Amino acid sequence: MLKNVLFAATALVAVATSAAANAADLKELRIGILGGENEADRLRNYACLQEDLKKEFGFEKVSLFPAADYDGVIQGLLGGTLDVAGLGASGYAAVYIKDPKAVTPILTTQQTDGATGYYSVLIARKDSGIKTLAEAKGKTLGYADPDSTSGYLVPKVTLPKALGGEAVDKYFSKTSFNGGHENNVLAVIDKKVDVGVTWASGVGDFKDGYSSGMLRKMVDKGTLNMNDVVQLWQSPLIPNGPVVVSNKLGDEWKAKLADFYLNLPKKDKACFDATEGGDYKGYVKVTPDFYDAVIETRRATIGG
Repeated sequence: MLKNVLFAATALVAVATSAAANAADLKELRIGILGGENEADRLRNYACLQEDLKKEFGFEKVSLFPAADYDGVIQGLLGGTLDVAGLGASGYAAVYIKDPKAVTPILTTQQTDGATGYYSVLIARKDSGIKTLAEAKGKTLGYADPDSTSGYLVPKVTLPKALGGEAVDKYFSKTSFNGGHENNVLAVIDKKVDVGVTWASGVGDFKDGYSSGMLRKMVDKGTLNMNDVVQLWQSPLIPNGPVVVSNKLGDEWKAKLADFYLNLPKKDKACFDATEGGDYKGYVKVTPDFYDAVIETRRATIGG
């Protein structure tokens, strides 16, 4: 019996030693990038992060994986082929519902006013004649992505209250997914849908696309003129999405990466601005329970 106990203890020490060695010997970091924006822009914006991570930790390779849609990043995290990613709250909820032990949320962004939330907004072309929700009745509605918090989950759950209790699918003549936030805004501009939802900080001026969000990103790129659109609705505050780390990396790497990201706005503000898009104050630490309400909303509404 004692021999078995000693053998088990020795095995545990060996496993712990091996895990520590693996953490120390991490040669490549694999980063997933959500599909809310076109691939070329995402890769260009994240190139600086590759270099900063290599310089900080001596990685031989930092690989970027710009998924075609949100589910690509979700599946990469669940399958263990991605180490780090920035997710929306609903995307994190999707991972958590399928495997609560897959990833840990370590940080989220903080708006310039100190808030750690943002909004779903509904927009229409200014020349469409649609200036209110009442005037949008019977029109076509564009969603961003099935795994988007502001581009699907929150409007689906909270918009009916503003519609007098009527379900979204009944209020609008047709709804469609348009391949991410940028494509959904473009669908409105190109008259493929009458109105569409996207995300915005709600901080700052509408004419600038607010301080951050997809509208601001598109304004900064010159692909959207805010004079061409009107806002019809704004959701309740949504928790900002997390930076998550695969639990396969262990606590040591989670702590190291959290420190790296926390310091990024000070050490390389241009890179922080490029990867997050818009004007943020910085990152703050979060724990899984910050997303409990979103997890339960998703579980009850659309499942995993």
